Amino acid sequence: MKIELSGKVALVTGAARGIGKAIADALAANSAEVVYTDVDVDTVEESAAKTESRAIEMDVTNENQVKRVIEQVAGDSGSLDILVNNAGVNTIEHRVPIDQFPREEWDRIINVDLNGLFFVSKAGATVMRKQGSGRIINIASIAGLVPLRLQCGFIAAKAGVVNLTRAMAIELASAGILVNAIAPGSTLTDGTRELFYGDDGRFTDSVQQLLDHIPLGRPAEVEEIAQGALFLADPDNSYMTGHILTVDGGWTAGYVRDF
Repeated sequence: MKIELSGKVALVTGAARGIGKAIADALAANSAEVVYTDVDVDTVEESAAKTESRAIEMDVTNENQVKRVIEQVAGDSGSLDILVNNAGVNTIEHRVPIDQFPREEWDRIINVDLNGLFFVSKAGATVMRKQGSGRIINIASIAGLVPLRLQCGFIAAKAGVVNLTRAMAIELASAGILVNAIAPGSTLTDGTRELFYGDDGRFTDSVQQLLDHIPLGRPAEVEEIAQGALFLADPDNSYMTGHILTVDGGWTAGYVRDF
């Protein structure tokens, strides 16, 4: 997908790898000035260098640091036009029912996936309101739309992202800010390889059961999720706000397994 983003300034969180990197790469390939941010400073610098973009270390759970970085980017570049809230974590070690789910793991996931998105959105919306324009794109999950078992922290956080997106859209529309989200299905990232798709994945023996729920019969590539972000960032897409764009190979369309 090709869109025209010349003169637009974008910031992507969690851009060192995976979906965040793919989105940042796609925005840069369409002529946006992109700032890649992540807590993993070495990897995010390597990723940004490949598109001759800027990299900044940023921990989304550190509200003061988030505010400083966003103000710095807007000040240096003159605007902040596109904000992609991608940074997020899930649990790998603790795929257990809620009565066994560790409080520390709950706090870790909520702090990154929901509190972090709130901190970044708050700082970004402050800049965009002064401009009178902007796009905020949140990365949710199908798990925020249709609950899955054994990951209660992630489910709660992503469900929060879904309705926070809608609330932000209502609040910020009068300021010229469009707020939408993408809900990816199973996607080939480092995390899903560790769980499912790698040769030594924790649940490799069960991967066919997972794929049986996806009408297209395969996980998404990160670049396919990035296409959704381009659609939402396109200046010509000017009347969509409060929408959750589901990119899941049909997973949530209905019950697909034979029975």
